[in-house]
Amino acid sequence: MSYGTTGARTGGALRSGLRLAGAAWLATMAAASALLPLVTTRGWLVEAGALLAAQTATGLGLRWRELPRAVVAAGQALVSLVLLTAMTVPDEALAGLVPGPEAFGELGVLLDAGADDIGRYVAPAPVTDGIRLMLLGGVLLVGLLVDILAVTLRAAAASGLPLLAMYSVAAGVSPGEDAWPYFLCAAAGYLLLVLAEGRDRLARWGRYFPAPGPPALGAASGPRVRTGRRIGALTLGVAAVTPLLLPGLGDGLLGLNERDGAGRERQQDITAVNPVVALQDHLNQPEDRPVLDYRTDAPDPGDLYLRLIALDEFDGEAWHSSEWHESGQPAPPWPVPGLTQPGPDTVTTRIQARQGYAQTSLPVPYPAVSVIGNGTWLSGWLYDRGSQTLVSPDPEATVAGRSWEVTHRVPDTSPETLANAPRPPDEVLDYYTRVPDSLPPEVRETALSVTEGAASDYERAVALQEWFTRDGGFRYDTSVASGSGSEAIVNFLNDREGFCVHFAFTMAAMARTLDIPAQVAVGFTPGQRQPDGSYEVGIHNAHAWPELYFEGVGWVRFEPTPGQGTTPDYTRPEEDPVSPDPSQRPEETERPEDEETAPEPSPTPSPEQPEGCDPVTGECADDAQPRTPESDDDGAGLAVSWPLVLGGGGGLLAVALAMSPLLWRRRGRARRLGAETGALPAWRELTDTAWDFGVTPVVSETPRQAAQRIVRVRGLEGESAAAVHRVADAVEYELYAPGGAGASGQLAADVRAASDGMRAASGRWERLRALLLPRSAMRVMHAAAARRIALTERLGATLRRALPGRRGHAA
Repeated sequence: MSYGTTGARTGGALRSGLRLAGAAWLATMAAASALLPLVTTRGWLVEAGALLAAQTATGLGLRWRELPRAVVAAGQALVSLVLLTAMTVPDEALAGLVPGPEAFGELGVLLDAGADDIGRYVAPAPVTDGIRLMLLGGVLLVGLLVDILAVTLRAAAASGLPLLAMYSVAAGVSPGEDAWPYFLCAAAGYLLLVLAEGRDRLARWGRYFPAPGPPALGAASGPRVRTGRRIGALTLGVAAVTPLLLPGLGDGLLGLNERDGAGRERQQDITAVNPVVALQDHLNQPEDRPVLDYRTDAPDPGDLYLRLIALDEFDGEAWHSSEWHESGQPAPPWPVPGLTQPGPDTVTTRIQARQGYAQTSLPVPYPAVSVIGNGTWLSGWLYDRGSQTLVSPDPEATVAGRSWEVTHRVPDTSPETLANAPRPPDEVLDYYTRVPDSLPPEVRETALSVTEGAASDYERAVALQEWFTRDGGFRYDTSVASGSGSEAIVNFLNDREGFCVHFAFTMAAMARTLDIPAQVAVGFTPGQRQPDGSYEVGIHNAHAWPELYFEGVGWVRFEPTPGQGTTPDYTRPEEDPVSPDPSQRPEETERPEDEETAPEPSPTPSPEQPEGCDPVTGECADDAQPRTPESDDDGAGLAVSWPLVLGGGGGLLAVALAMSPLLWRRRGRARRLGAETGALPAWRELTDTAWDFGVTPVVSETPRQAAQRIVRVRGLEGESAAAVHRVADAVEYELYAPGGAGASGQLAADVRAASDGMRAASGRWERLRALLLPRSAMRVMHAAAARRIALTERLGATLRRALPGRRGHAA
């Protein structure tokens, strides 16, 4: 039977392929829109749409020529690579288009930079060249997989896997709670793709005859397709509404507020307490409750931190505020210690506290020069000269439900200005570089090692920040016990895991050992931008950060906590480091790294500076005014999981489906190298790391043989090789002479030393593969298969017990 001419069939096939390819493009772009909250600008999505359209058109053309499927996929990948090269590294490409060795090398550099930027910034992050490459490449990769599955292989249902992976990355990292529009958009795009594939499948059965008479062309999508659309729409609606109807799921998908029996929104007070304790407490809260809203005309709102208190005293047990309180506000503009720049820009920020935010210290941007409240509620508040804000002498008088307007300055913090800053005054150096006698010398030794080769205090500060955020191997973990004393600092340097207070207190202490004036500030990161242009700050935005003093500028913020807050622009690594101008710093003398003649600073004020006086301005607090309690911070840093952030970037770089193995690998490493590391978990981690770098485990080998092979294949020498053998010896003791294995801390350190050696002996691409696509993640598949078999056996046994007659009937 004939259903039309060859031309008609060809035209129908072309229209069908075009319709399906268009649906695949739309589904990919709908899922990619979920990545928008992760970055500050949206222009990259237009670029990704254009590149994806070119990739889709290439596939249509090659399929129209009836070329093999493998050739179609290869052609699409090649065109995508050429266009991506032309858009990201045209200067290194041949004729600005064809990727060559130089282009591939530059792409690798951008990927490295993008990975660093992911760890450096918190969402929403600026679209740097590296992040832009990851976004465009990730969307193209997912789009290619969707096109291959849905269009080339006609398996639209399976194409939901890469779409789901891309959406999961966005949903897991996005700082906002209003994610339901992106969910509906991504789900609608996927349903449209499935319906388009279903319509194409129905059309292959021939024409549909709804009633006697001539058949209508294209009627194959009649009642059956309309029914499919209704089912898809109903399914999407049920998926969106069901979480709101189920108990115990918090705010649900749409993020509705909890209400009481009378229908009023339920408020829960957020009471201010000790800043260190509050930070950890709120970091571990599952819900990010808003506490502040603000609007600002600052040129860079993403860098607007709100400071609550400055901790300037370190006695070896904890960091404290000197509480230089004065009755009433000084006449505006308030003096800013150290800021001598002529006429820096001033901006205005209007802040509104939520009704449940019971805080006795005003969160203000630094450096504030005036504060105006709506009404007279600020009368009677004290001026905290050290923290540059206002505090309430009455614990019952808080900022709850209040609003205030802050005028603050924007000093010049360019790298050139900071590198050429004059020597601070002697009274500032004496007071803000004091460290207690209990601080172990290894803190200073570590600081000297990290800043080796730095030519100025600015370069030393940047080196310390880079070491904490990138080079030192530190891990963000809010479960680590809080603390700010000398013992906590040493433990943090040894264990290299903690949250913002550990990073801030440790960097400030290390800076002081280098004779750089330093203190710690506690407050809030900028918060989340709202559709109306305002910003919302929640308890997960509370944070601690170090501030270093530069004469002429004042206190300058640094961000050593990886993945939290925003890294200041003036601390980003430059290709040509900024060297200090000797003519600008006539009083500065070279400080040799092995200098041991500096006098040990005293933890008490000098005779020239009585207790309670500001060493910068020389002014003293009013004796008649009572000292208020210590800072009542109620904050916490952004609770974004560091492994998830890094895994999300790696998934977009390599393959979205690799996200789960990456996360599993990182969690397994943290569990094995925990506080109670045993010989067997340490050995499993060591062999898995070697597997990631290409040394496949052999079941028949003894631990000693396996250690010898790891050392030989990876070319390990010195301490790395010795560490491998020590772990192997500990395993043999554990298996054959229990009780003789090494201490858990030593085993964890040996595993890390061996891992560092394998990483150092590998090339860039090998390191990236071990990080993003670890071979040892195959254990996930093995475990899943074993569980599936066990579950099948249990279900079979249950059915056989429940249906005994069925077994007899079958016999």
